[in-house]
Amino acid sequence: MEKKLRIAVLASTRGTDMQAIIDEIEAGKLNAEIVCVISNKRDAYALERARKHGIEAIFIDPKNKSPEEYDMEILKELEKRNVDLILLIGYKRYVTKVLLDKYRYRIMNIHPSLLPAFPGWDTEVHKAVLEYGCKVTGCTLHFVDENLDAGPIILQKAVEVDENDTVETLKEKVQKAEQEIILKGIRLFMEGKLKVEGRKVKILS
Repeated sequence: MEKKLRIAVLASTRGTDMQAIIDEIEAGKLNAEIVCVISNKRDAYALERARKHGIEAIFIDPKNKSPEEYDMEILKELEKRNVDLILLIGYKRYVTKVLLDKYRYRIMNIHPSLLPAFPGWDTEVHKAVLEYGCKVTGCTLHFVDENLDAGPIILQKAVEVDENDTVETLKEKVQKAEQEIILKGIRLFMEGKLKVEGRKVKILS
């Protein structure tokens, strides 16, 4: 029996994309396990979502801690659970060297635009896309590095913007695309098919 991939999710919001991963695992289509969900927000729905599926939900309070001290606490939890891959899903914090040094090219972030266009957080991104009058937006799965929303790009998927789209409708469309590429990215990672060369991620056939 092939070893299950051990995933940790860091989330600050609802963790909607995580549901797609949970569904795939529960359906027996993904040989992985989410071993814990860690949040910097006590009331993040991602924690509740985790509990509903019997996944360990951990709140780590960032109050009075430097970013490095905070990440040290996360690191302890990850090491206890032998985590192979970290997914940032709506995680509203910078990741410091503490985690990057230990998990280089094993931390993926899902972003709701076609980077490098429109970096930033969540609904602000969709708002900016609409205000700019973009005809196409999308999402990006990338490895996390020292710069916000700037790590090597693994996968992207385009989404058309309709004239009557609102922040909410656009977010919903983009999230569907996010879920597709997260699952694809996890599978490529499991198969050892992602090779980072400088800024580029090569997908090995």
